[in-house]
Amino acid sequence: PGVGLRMSDAVTWMEDADLATSNSLRLPSRARWLVSVPDAPAAVEALAGASAKGLTLWVLGEGSNVVLPSQLDGLVLRVSDEDIRILEHRGDSVRLRVGAGVHWDALVHWAAERDLWGIENLALIPGSVGAAPVQNIGAYGQELASSCIRVQAVERTTGRICWLDAAACAFGYRDSRFRREPGSWVITALELSLRTRGQAEVGYAGVRDILGELGLAGASPGEMVRAISTLRRRKLPDPAQLPNAGSFFKNPVVSMATFAQLRARDQDLPGTEAGDGVKLSAAWLIERCGWRGFRRGGVGVAPQHALVLVHHGGADARALLALAADIADSVRDRFGVELEQEPTVPGEGRPSGASAPDGPGQG
Repeated sequence: PGVGLRMSDAVTWMEDADLATSNSLRLPSRARWLVSVPDAPAAVEALAGASAKGLTLWVLGEGSNVVLPSQLDGLVLRVSDEDIRILEHRGDSVRLRVGAGVHWDALVHWAAERDLWGIENLALIPGSVGAAPVQNIGAYGQELASSCIRVQAVERTTGRICWLDAAACAFGYRDSRFRREPGSWVITALELSLRTRGQAEVGYAGVRDILGELGLAGASPGEMVRAISTLRRRKLPDPAQLPNAGSFFKNPVVSMATFAQLRARDQDLPGTEAGDGVKLSAAWLIERCGWRGFRRGGVGVAPQHALVLVHHGGADARALLALAADIADSVRDRFGVELEQEPTVPGEGRPSGASAPDGPGQG
C-alpha cells in the first residue's frame, strides 16, 4: 500500500489507494492504482500505461456524484490541473480556459470577484470543473451549456487530444455526449464565455425571496453567489457534516397525458413544462411515498430533502444502492413513474465519478 510507480516526472502511480475521503458519500473504497495527471499529454501517457498493464480505467473528479464500490480492481485517473486563465477580453465577453482539476465553486467565486456573469447561479455545486460538462450541471435557471465554448478531452481509444465545441458536446438536460459515451473521454480543460455585463436570473422559486431576505438586489454576480449559496445551504445537507452525493435521482419528464392522469389523483402534484412533456419533482414523489428522513442502518434519506441519500457511517455502496432501488420501486408502484439515478457507479458501464450533481429539484 502506498507504493508509487513513477513512469515520468508528470505521471506518478499510487498502488492500493484509499478512496474513502475521495468521494462525498465517504463510502469505503480502494483502488488498485490511482494516478494524478497535470494536463492532457500526461493523461495520454497514463492511458497508455493503463493499457500496457491491462487495467480498466475510471476517471474520478472530486467524487461528488459517484457511488464507489468497496474495491476498484483497475486504475483511477484524476486530472489535477487547477489553472484559470483569461484568454481573451473582447467587448462584454471574456473567454476563460479552466483546468479540469479546479473546484467548481472556487471558479464561481473567482468569476464573481471579477464581476463576470454567466455561472453565478451555479454556486456551491460540489465537484470539479472537469466533471461539469458530463452532466451539464445546472441550477436555478442556469446550466453549464450556456457558457461553455468547448471542452478539451483525450479520446481514450486513440490517445488523441482534441477540443469539442458545444455542438459536438451534445448537451441536454443533465446530459451530454460524455455521459452517453461512457469510457470514451478524459476531460482535461474547458473554455468558457462569461460577460462583464449581465442581468440576474431570478425566475426560479425562492430566489427573489432569499434576495429580499438578505437585502440584496441581485445587482452583481457576487450578490447572486451569496444568495444562491445561502439558499442551497438551507435546502441541502453539507457533505462535510452528513456525507451525500447531492440529488440522487433526476427529475422525471412525463407526457402531458400522463401528467393529467397523475394530477387527477394528486391535485397538488407540481410540474413544469419541458418540451412536449412535463417535468415532475422527484423530491415530491419520493416524499409522498414517505421516505424523507428515513434511515436503514448506515444509510438513509436526508431530513432536509427527500432527494438526497446520505451515509451515516458504517455502510457500503451495496447498502446505499439497495435503498435507492427500494425508493425507485415505491415511486413506480404508486405513481407509475420511473426514476433515473444521477450518481454513476464504476463498473456499471457508465462514466464513473466524472460528473457533479445539480441541486435537488433545480432546473
